[in-house]
Amino acid sequence: MDRKIERRFPKWLKPAAAGLFGLIVIILAAMMLMPEAGRALRLDAGRVSISTVSRGVFEDFIPVRGRVTPLRTLFLDSIEGGRVEEIFVEDGATVKAGDLLVRLSNTSLQLDVISREAEVTEQLNNLNTLALQLEQNRLDHKRSLVEIDYQIIRLTRLANRRQDLSANGHVSLQDLEATEDELSYWKRRHDVTIEAQTTDERLQKAQMVQLENSVAQLKTNLAFARRNLDNLDVKAPIAGKLTAFTAEIGQSLARGERLGQIDSPEDFKLSALIDEFYLPRVDIGQSASVEIDGRTYLLSIAKIYPQVRDGQFEIDLVFSGNMPSDIRRGQTLQTRLSLGDPTEAVLIPNGAFYQDTGGNWLFVMTPDSTQAIKRSVRLGRRNARFIEVLEGLEPGERVVTSPYTGFTDMDRLEFDQ
Repeated sequence: MDRKIERRFPKWLKPAAAGLFGLIVIILAAMMLMPEAGRALRLDAGRVSISTVSRGVFEDFIPVRGRVTPLRTLFLDSIEGGRVEEIFVEDGATVKAGDLLVRLSNTSLQLDVISREAEVTEQLNNLNTLALQLEQNRLDHKRSLVEIDYQIIRLTRLANRRQDLSANGHVSLQDLEATEDELSYWKRRHDVTIEAQTTDERLQKAQMVQLENSVAQLKTNLAFARRNLDNLDVKAPIAGKLTAFTAEIGQSLARGERLGQIDSPEDFKLSALIDEFYLPRVDIGQSASVEIDGRTYLLSIAKIYPQVRDGQFEIDLVFSGNMPSDIRRGQTLQTRLSLGDPTEAVLIPNGAFYQDTGGNWLFVMTPDSTQAIKRSVRLGRRNARFIEVLEGLEPGERVVTSPYTGFTDMDRLEFDQ
């Protein structure tokens, strides 16, 4: 019979294991609670910038560098295309509305106009022919009715006389019946002629209406073709300065090809690029300001281009009220774009650390200034000078605001005094 063999452990092993487990728990707790826990990096205090958390007024604005561009720009395109025959102005000239800029030639367009003119002439001839035919038919029916009415009157009188004579036996019954049959024939023919005249007139009038509509449509097409022919004389639609005008004599231009542009000479706007981070906070009508020669000028956002390229999007700013008189196209101006009203907040200076941490954490100095401990924070709005602190910091504390390049994986920084 099998017998169970029990293993015997030394009596001191269980208390030793319990003590070892307790020691491990104490060590882990100490590592979690002690500020010295985690990876550390020792460096010279002069390598970092340290700033103090403060309470103040947060001005919600961002600096924007805008480029001066014309307020209105109208592009000149070759609507129908063609060969450049004459040029009347030079690039950079100031033009007035209606000034002739360049003359083109287009053989295909000219032949098209001639063809449409021939179609209109042909349809007009058809319309005149149908009108003449309608008038002739009307006269033919009228002559027929005159003849029929004459025969009805003549036969009616003859039938009446023969009825009287037949009653006295002077006219045979056969002659009387022949006269009455002929009278009945002409009466029926009269009704048929009236019906034929009405039908012909209705059909021919409908055909005339159709032809008139066709002629009107052809005339509209001809007018449109003639306007296209007139477009070969390219004229200035508005007054302004002609730029990017590169046409040359003999040059062949495709349909829709760009000839140049006309810019408003005195009215300007600012075109600026803004970091995509601010796209949700930028809206039409928001105000901005720019200082030129000691004077402040107000602007507002007139247009937002939502397409993001290279991490930036574009806006157009227009002047509200007076516009500076000494600005020039292509000049750059530093503006302040307001994103909200000033508010009281806990602030830290804006620094390069934000690009390394995304505003989720930063290094906070200990009271003795010997270490900086990594701490999670929640930051809000930013401007050129300050960042709004929502959680994690108190006024009076000091933080590292210089770049964190090289020690983003550290849990604390130790400084050599």
